Amino acid sequence: MMRRLEDYRKVVGDEVINGICRRVRKLYGKHILHINSTYQGGGVAEILNCLVPLMNEVGLDAGWRILHGNPDFFTVTKKFHNALQGEPIRFTEMKRRLYIQANENFSTYTHIDHDCVIIHDPQPLPLIEFYKKRQPWIWRCHIDISNPNEEAWEFLKAFIRRYDSVIVSNEEYKKKDIPVEQRIIYPAIDPLSPKNIEISERLISKYLKKFGVSTDKPLLTQISRFDKWKDPEGVIEVFKLVKEKVDCRLVLCGNMATDDPEGLEIYKRTEREAKSLIEKGDVILVSEPASSNFIFINALQRISSVIMQKSIREGFALTVTESMWKETPVVGSNVGGIPLQIKDGENGFLVEHSDIKGAADRVIKILQEPKLAEEMGKRAKETVKKKFLVTRMLIDYLDLFNIMLR
Repeated sequence: MMRRLEDYRKVVGDEVINGICRRVRKLYGKHILHINSTYQGGGVAEILNCLVPLMNEVGLDAGWRILHGNPDFFTVTKKFHNALQGEPIRFTEMKRRLYIQANENFSTYTHIDHDCVIIHDPQPLPLIEFYKKRQPWIWRCHIDISNPNEEAWEFLKAFIRRYDSVIVSNEEYKKKDIPVEQRIIYPAIDPLSPKNIEISERLISKYLKKFGVSTDKPLLTQISRFDKWKDPEGVIEVFKLVKEKVDCRLVLCGNMATDDPEGLEIYKRTEREAKSLIEKGDVILVSEPASSNFIFINALQRISSVIMQKSIREGFALTVTESMWKETPVVGSNVGGIPLQIKDGENGFLVEHSDIKGAADRVIKILQEPKLAEEMGKRAKETVKKKFLVTRMLIDYLDLFNIMLR
């Protein structure tokens, strides 16, 4: 069902709603176009699923288009994604050609005549080369580019220079070597989406049973795409230490985004690593379709005793935001956007991503101290309410549009 701005009033209050209404008055009817590379799987698609309709609801004309690419293209862009997060890359002329050609092909049947174009992440970045600019173009980068592979960054900079603004999620991601205005807009969740609304105990029980998750023991859960940067094998190592002290069960739940060709490989590797634990019922590995069922994810985040986000690199981690909103304690890596959300020891715990024992100790502490878990959960929800809901993100975009489109 289409959500209206008024529906958010009970969650965020009059001041936020009034702020949106004031900001949009000079923007009525402005045509805004978002372009990314997938309509499902991953945080970008989820953000656009709530942001675009809300932009239209308040008086903008906002659209969303998906870049078309073949498997070779997505194999290349995944390598670029990894390189921007610091991984080495063998940079061949073929990779460059596949990357640019897919964008040029898309431009030949995609009409752009909007007041502002927002390109999300590296996949559609070169599109700007194939249009005569008549409007501001914004590159919205959702990944951690604090320490990119130098060769990949030099290549992509040629496209970034043509943009009028760059949006990142963290002050550490700003780059001094591009002559483009850079600003921070935090990713956000929709509190009224099926993934985040309040649901009954009966519904929680129904969906957990449907997808084979038993709650006879405390659940330690990580919900993430099957991606090496999310370190699912490291989570298994943490769980092994936790289980020595507390009898619990691990749930690894994730999907394979359509623009990520490595997902299936990582899933199979995780399955091999956890084979004996899966056979004993100590580890539950959940993939599609369960991971694409938002009510199930909602139920899992609410019923879990601890949520982990053991990322090696992380642009932001909306799974952390979602879990904090549900007052479930989170133990997360001290990387990327996670410390923007978690204040260590107050609304969750932060550990270095390589510190297996430290992560296990924090999980055990939460499992053994229910009062601490409850207090952390309440503070976590307040943090999300203040900073990381879609209404806050909409205000930030409206502020940017009022500068760029006046």
